[in-house]
Amino acid sequence: MNLAEAINSRRSIRAFKSDPVPRHILEELLEVALRAPSWGNTQPWEFAVVTGPTLDRIKQLYVDSADRPPYPDLAGPRVFSDPFLARRRALGIRLFEIMGIGREDRDKRKQWELRGLRLFDAPCAIYIYTDRPFYTQDGVPNAYPVFDCGLIAGNITLLAGSYGLGTMLSMQSISYPDILKKELDIPDSKLIVLGIAVGYPDRENPLNEFQSERDSLDKMARWYGFGGGGSKSE
Repeated sequence: MNLAEAINSRRSIRAFKSDPVPRHILEELLEVALRAPSWGNTQPWEFAVVTGPTLDRIKQLYVDSADRPPYPDLAGPRVFSDPFLARRRALGIRLFEIMGIGREDRDKRKQWELRGLRLFDAPCAIYIYTDRPFYTQDGVPNAYPVFDCGLIAGNITLLAGSYGLGTMLSMQSISYPDILKKELDIPDSKLIVLGIAVGYPDRENPLNEFQSERDSLDKMARWYGFGGGGSKSE
């Protein structure tokens, strides 16, 4: 599979098989992923790779905390305006259609939320974290370590496919950083950036056939200096 094929075939996996992922595969994948670029070669990422009883315990603690408001180390958006709201809403509508979840079915919606807190039953998780003092300096956020963690997360998701693995990038998985830090012995001097569910996709589940839409390049890009044709070109 070449890189373009890996990018075009990638999708978020929301149903995993219970089969464990061998450690040597994860090690090989992460060794390659480490070639991600970073600002000034700072390589600000660290990983907690979790499976087995430890991950099962984290999942249960998350489910037990479901009624608590989330408080991730990195704040997410408080308000979604268009076009972001429209894209997010379209995703939710389509997923709920596949799942057969009605708009007013609060019980099924709650079960969906809990499913996410269980990492969609993935047998493995990779938590990415960075150094808190490097992120916040004199009270001012330094966005680059978080940006760089995103770059290596992208590498992980694309490499996973070459091993027959699927992934789900999950902000929900870092909703309760106190649980992760206690269970994984991560000091508070670390900032938990992202969780990635990893496992073998359940190919029979229709959720895994779904691939979210992307807006056209015409909406996203402006072209300069190329000459000839196109209202967005010089």
